[in-house]
Order: sequence, then C-alpha cells, then structure tokens
Amino acid sequence: MSGLQSVFHVSIGVIAALALFLGLLFWYLRDITQKRHTVLRNFPVIGHLRFFFEHLGEYFRQYFFLNDREEMPFNRATRAWVYRLAKDEGGIIGFGSTYNNQENGAIIFVNDPFPVLEEDKLPTPPLVIGEGWCQHPFVATSLVNVSAMSYGAISKPAVQALSRGAALAGCWMDTGEGGLSPYHLEGGCDIIFQIGTAKYGVRDSTGNLDPQKLREMAAHETVRAFEIKLSQGAKPGKGGVLPAGKVTPEIAMIRGIPVGQDSLSPNRHRDIANVEQLLDSIERVRDLTGKPVGIKTAIGGWQLMHDMAESIQRRGLHCAPDFLVIDGGEGGSGAAPQALADHMSLSIMEGLPRVVDALTESGLRERMRLVAAGKLVTPAKAAWALACGADFVNTARGFMFSLGCIQALRCHANTCPTGVATHNPRLQRGLVVEDKALRVAHYAQNMNKEIAMIAHSCGLKHPRELRRQHVRMVQPNGLSVALSTLYPMSS
Repeated sequence: MSGLQSVFHVSIGVIAALALFLGLLFWYLRDITQKRHTVLRNFPVIGHLRFFFEHLGEYFRQYFFLNDREEMPFNRATRAWVYRLAKDEGGIIGFGSTYNNQENGAIIFVNDPFPVLEEDKLPTPPLVIGEGWCQHPFVATSLVNVSAMSYGAISKPAVQALSRGAALAGCWMDTGEGGLSPYHLEGGCDIIFQIGTAKYGVRDSTGNLDPQKLREMAAHETVRAFEIKLSQGAKPGKGGVLPAGKVTPEIAMIRGIPVGQDSLSPNRHRDIANVEQLLDSIERVRDLTGKPVGIKTAIGGWQLMHDMAESIQRRGLHCAPDFLVIDGGEGGSGAAPQALADHMSLSIMEGLPRVVDALTESGLRERMRLVAAGKLVTPAKAAWALACGADFVNTARGFMFSLGCIQALRCHANTCPTGVATHNPRLQRGLVVEDKALRVAHYAQNMNKEIAMIAHSCGLKHPRELRRQHVRMVQPNGLSVALSTLYPMSS
C-alpha cells in the first residue's frame, strides 16, 4: 500500500511540474511574440516583476518610504490630523511640529500677546444667505460644511453617514451634480441642491431644466438653497463622468438618465453661454423656488468677476447670486483628467483673495456670501480662508477622510477599499453608517472648535473677526510677509 502511495505522490509531483513547465512555456512564448511591451519581449516571464512592483510602488511609498510631510495630494501628517478630529481625539501632538514654517507658502498666524480669555470668547455668529432677496433665506451656522459629492460618485452608506453627521454637527451638505437621493434627506441636515451642467434630478427628457421638478426639489424643507455649478477645481472645462458600471437603476432614476450607460455631463450649461444668461438663470431659479441661489466656479482669471459686477450694477442687485462658491485648482474629490487636474485654474491661495478684492472694489461684497473650497481640510487652512474674506468653507476630501478614506486613489475605479466611492456591496459593507456619522459630526465640530482656537490666539473673540493682518505667508526666501501686504484691499 505504501508503494502505491509513493507512486501516486510521484505521479502528482510529475503532473504538477509538467503543468508548471507548460505554463511557463506558454507565458514565455506569449511574451516574446506580443508587440505591446518592449520589456516583456526582451525579458519574458521575469519582466512581469517590473509591472508588479510598479503597481505596488504607490503603496510602499505611502506606508514605508515617504515621510509625514511628503505625500500628495494629502500628506500623512495632514491625514492624521483629520483622522484625530474625526475620532474626537483632539489635535494634540508631542515633541514639536514637523510642519516647516520656513517653507515657501507656509501659513503663520499672528499670535496676540494678550489672547482672549475663556470668559470673553463669543460663539461664531450665524450668517443669513439670501436675506431680503428671496422668500426663504437660509440661516447657516457652521463655518465648515460638506462640499459637493454626488450620489453615484460616492456610495449609499457614504451619503447616509454624511447626511446624519451633518445634521448632528449643524452644517450643510451639498448634493453635488448627481441630484437629490433619499439618502441625502434621511439625516435631516440642511441641503444645498447643486444644478450641474446636465441638470440631473431637475431635467426634462431633452436635458433642459424642468420647472416642475425644480419646484418639487424646493418643496423639501431641508433643501435650503440651490447652486448653479459652472465648474469645479478638479476639472474646469470638463463635465462630470460617472462610468456605466456605477449607473445603477436607482441612480439612473434619480438623475433621469438610462441605466448602465456612461453618465456624461456637458462641459457647460447649454443655456448659459455668457454672464447675462447666467444672471437670467439665477433669477429664474430663485423665482421658481423662493430660495437662495448661488454659483460655484473655479477661477482662472478676473474677467468673470468684472463682467458679472458690471452686469449686476446695470441690472440691479436683485439679479446677483446670493452666494459664490470659489473652488481652487487643487480641489476635487473624485476622478478628473490629469491635464486639467494638474494645470487648469488658479489655486485657492491666489484665487480667493482676488475674488474678495474684486467684489469689494465693485461694492458687491455685502450682497453675496462667499464660500471657499480647495484642499481646506485643516483648521489652519480654513482659518486662512476666513481671514482672506470667506464667510464659509466647504470641504469634500476632509469629510471623505472622516468616513474612513485612506487615499487609495481609486475613486474612479469602483474599487474603493473603504466603501466610500464604490457601489460594490462587499466593499460598502466596511462603511458602518452609525459609526461614520459620528465621525463626520466630530470632524465638523472640531474643525469649528479649532478655527475658533486660532482666532482666540490672535486676540479675537470669534473666527469671523479674522482679517488678513492676522496671517503671514512665508516667501521663497524663508521670510514671512503679512497677507494684508500681499493683498492689501479689504485688510
């Protein structure tokens, strides 16, 4: 019996070795005959190691080789700060900062020798959007809010957690251009409905704005305002793209598009080709909804602001947007062509103060609320934006981190390992809504708290008192200059 077993084991070994040999031979012949990869033609079989290590390289760099301040788009130190805020662990570090405050572009706040005492601190005043210009103005209380992320680009549990967390924190949530889903509504948070270039959720069969659907959206009490999106920082001049694999029957119904086909937004609104038509659209949406209407745009230059100011002054303040969302070229939470993501639109660091100055110069600053966006995920960056002249800050990726995002850079592939940007039920299972909703709320609450802490250290009673003289920006020579010197208007 033992002899038969030995023969059997030998036979299995021979078969396995023969199968391995044939497999390697097939692999060898396929590699040397294919014409696509030079490396594989010259180094068959072993050449696959090159592609394997290239694939793993980004993960090794993220976890082993890059230091805490090197990684892009967000370094490990920044992500760790956001994670601590979301876990309500506090932004406490030990033994000193790794932030290089002598590096070009570093933000330094001017501490007051006599900071504000605890008993003298004041709560951040709320601001009203659309007061005096629409039937139902919106009272906004939180400095930091959830930026535009469409249901479709992000998952159902991600939207649910954001909605519930935003309600707990008292901040608003922007729907993104993908329309209003039941999951946006279930948390009861304040919602800004974004009207994208494809007008998803409020479009008719031909893709034009449907007044009846717009009124239906406005009938939701928690839909507080509408935002006409001209462009976003990740891809100015390019419409949104949702791959066919993400266009489920539910998402198709919400957007008003066919199931299982790529969802491609035009690169601009077909009915908005100039400033006059933009102002017409703002008035039309405001008249139909009775709620504040704003615009979102990335900034490439000053022509839009100048043209809009000139038209508003001629037509009257009633046609002006109630708020502006200014996105920097570094913005964008999802997928975008690299040519646009890398090289299109000004950074928020330059665009925001220029927009504030243009509005102030034209006398329109008090008419519109100003929202800043573009990698403003930490309290310091948000406080900088407020000092520049913003009224509020929007962030998408900050809230994605609070949901558990690990910056796997797979937003476009439907394979997000944390369930945030995928419709794969197995991967979505990892995102527990009840837990992540609390983290969303903690992140928003702690962002507001630490922004206030910065303001108090500057000798101010609340964050809305921040001005440009309270910030210094480090220049290429390693020395800092007051922001009010770099951008003197509105200081």
